Amino acid sequence: MTKKTMRDQDLNGKRVLLRSEFNVPIKGGKVGDATRITAELPTIRYILEQGAGLIIMTHLGRPKGQPVEEMSVRPVAEYLSDQLGQGVGLIPYGTEQSIREAAEKVTPGRVALLENARFWPQEEKNDPDFSRFLASLGDVYINDAFGAAHRAHCTTEGIGRFLPACAGFLMEKEIAFLQKAVDDPVRPLAVVMGGSKVSDKIELIENMAGKADYLLFGGAMANTLLAAKGYDMGASKIESDNMIIAREIMERIEGGSCGISYPEDLVVADAFRDDAATRTVAVDQVPAGWMALDIGPATAKAWTAIFAEAGTIIWNGPLGVYEMPAFAGGSAAVAGAMAVSSATTIVGGGDAVAAVIQAGFGERMTHLSTGGGASLELLEGKKLPGIEILQDL
Repeated sequence: MTKKTMRDQDLNGKRVLLRSEFNVPIKGGKVGDATRITAELPTIRYILEQGAGLIIMTHLGRPKGQPVEEMSVRPVAEYLSDQLGQGVGLIPYGTEQSIREAAEKVTPGRVALLENARFWPQEEKNDPDFSRFLASLGDVYINDAFGAAHRAHCTTEGIGRFLPACAGFLMEKEIAFLQKAVDDPVRPLAVVMGGSKVSDKIELIENMAGKADYLLFGGAMANTLLAAKGYDMGASKIESDNMIIAREIMERIEGGSCGISYPEDLVVADAFRDDAATRTVAVDQVPAGWMALDIGPATAKAWTAIFAEAGTIIWNGPLGVYEMPAFAGGSAAVAGAMAVSSATTIVGGGDAVAAVIQAGFGERMTHLSTGGGASLELLEGKKLPGIEILQDL
């Protein structure tokens, strides 16, 4: 890793500004799924153990630049208090003077959570004056919010222009696994792409076609690709307005050195319901009026053979409507095949991670990314503002 981490900074006696990703569900005034918070605890505890005071910043929901009571981070502060065994103060929404007065009370060993950063309209505008003000509250800036690293906001990028900026443990891990997988993977490199839209994955396809040894396509995006190749997909979800560009892209990459694998068979249904009638058919046998909602077992078997030889496997996007048990088999089979392979296995955030965890294979993957959009953009070869602002070693 070529970026500085918090291990490279002397934190003793300093006040640290930590950007975390605590955009978590709040139900009845309590934190629902606390996975993102618990994943951050090692970073928080390390900072405190180094003798620093800590101000944590995060966003929650989309309040559109104004205070919204239902999107207050107060429940997060309460949850953190329980986990850390000490009171975590809330720095409320207010003026720069009131914020500064609250921040100055955060002495070594103490922790405070700044109210939802998106309550301030300057945040999403990456206003330099607001970034400068926030930076003045601390001595060191640590970004551990990989899930927001593709956003150039005050708390994700702007502060780093005015303070020494480095990565926390989660950010360090994301960069180490994803960047290496893109730039220097153990080969062969197999990339599994799913999800609903080809249009969302054009840049990923084009970038990975020049880096991967195998590209494997599933999910609803594969319906569009198969339709572009001339298959009758019945009532399957396809992007009709993107058929031409899908055909052009696939013709281009099929002429390259990367192996391309489309579904051989599909699980189809007569309605978009878990209790619908289903069949497993070859890709050229989709019945009229039926829709493809998952990859079939022959496809999973073919991909398993590829995984057995792979050195690195990256998976981005679910391969079927995994939320419905009738159409979760494809994603589960692929997750299981990845789990027993000897490859480095990386799941690129969002629904793919949810599908892997649902199938019971989460702990058997090498790395589950915490960032959906951020991991996608990194795999596309883009520069992420929240990473670029970190100091180089």
